[in-house]
Amino acid sequence: MTPLSSKLYADDVSLLMVLIDTNPYFWSSMNNNTSFTYSKFLSHVLAFLNSILLLNQMNQVVVIASGYNSCDYVFDSSTSSMQRAECLLEKLEDFVDKDESLSREESVDGVGFSLLSGSLSMALCYIQRVFRSGPLHPQPRILCLHGSPDGPGQYVAVMNSIFSAQRSMVPIDSCVIGSQHSAFLQQASYITGGVYLKPQVSDGLFQYLSTVFATDLHSRGFLQLPRPVGVDFRASCFCHKNTIDMGYICSVCLSIFCKHHKKCSTCGSNFGEARKQDPSASDQRR
Repeated sequence: MTPLSSKLYADDVSLLMVLIDTNPYFWSSMNNNTSFTYSKFLSHVLAFLNSILLLNQMNQVVVIASGYNSCDYVFDSSTSSMQRAECLLEKLEDFVDKDESLSREESVDGVGFSLLSGSLSMALCYIQRVFRSGPLHPQPRILCLHGSPDGPGQYVAVMNSIFSAQRSMVPIDSCVIGSQHSAFLQQASYITGGVYLKPQVSDGLFQYLSTVFATDLHSRGFLQLPRPVGVDFRASCFCHKNTIDMGYICSVCLSIFCKHHKKCSTCGSNFGEARKQDPSASDQRR
């Protein structure tokens, strides 16, 4: 039998980077409003990850947890033992406890935001490390299992990650499990050529994952996958966190504001008003 390391990677071998939203404030609101709990969510995700690894013995799965204060790698199928479920659940529990301890001294309005920008950056860094390991590598893709609202303060970082994924030809798939759509993930999937989906029935999450997101990049050319409809390309202002059509942009850090400010609240740059030309000076130039 040919050793696994000596086999050539085929076009149906996948490296799946899964970003799991573990924001405790979001899941507490889900527990209060719906019957879809965090434990049910993990059971669907675990079944999906096992199916990915069973489709091809050379497939690789990496899980990144996106919390309210931090994000971290919690599972890598290439280095973990055979007890994948126990390993993943144990590390997720440790990560959630650590993330909650960092936010105990802060007051959070609503469900808060998860660090989507940080988890996307970590996924792209891992993928770049795989690219540089040699010419033979699995086809990478990113799957965002997200539910928290978009954080307007992460807009620039998220867009930079999206354009980096586009340049590296890495599709970003999005599965939104919250009550509202994510403009960030709509743009991410549209720009990178991924699939955006918001399941209508949360209890059937595994069916959505297995039928839409389990297919490799080569097989997608033969399937009719959900197409983006009504992508929201509007940006969110950093001052009031509202979606705007027109606004003011800082030329230094690209922060977006709905009204004119004298100073950028993000980088501290001073905004100067346009100088009025002296009529006499313009006459002299003529």
